[in-house]
Amino acid sequence: MKRFRNLVLSGLAATALAVAPGAASGQVIPAALSVRGTTVRQIHAARAADIVVLGAGFEAGLRQGMVCRVTRAGAPVAEIVLVDLRPRAAAALILTLENGQSIRTGDTVSVKTIS
Repeated sequence: MKRFRNLVLSGLAATALAVAPGAASGQVIPAALSVRGTTVRQIHAARAADIVVLGAGFEAGLRQGMVCRVTRAGAPVAEIVLVDLRPRAAAALILTLENGQSIRTGDTVSVKTIS
């Protein structure tokens, strides 16, 4: 069952990366979150999982499995994990959301590091 779930999520991520930035869909929400000077292009709301699409990928040093923090004005909003990458795009799943929060345009994304 876990393998099936991973295949479904991987398929969702690949589909999210294939969607053009201007695609007309009620489930695509444009966003502008920065990771090392790049932006999130879209957030896809789906039954299985919400997917955040970053406008950066391998070329920006991002790697599958990296956990990133989403903040707004220095306050934590969410944590996401990168699940599928391309040279200039990455798909991430939302791991956690702070109570009452949602990822919005203008939120900042940074790779989570051990300090």
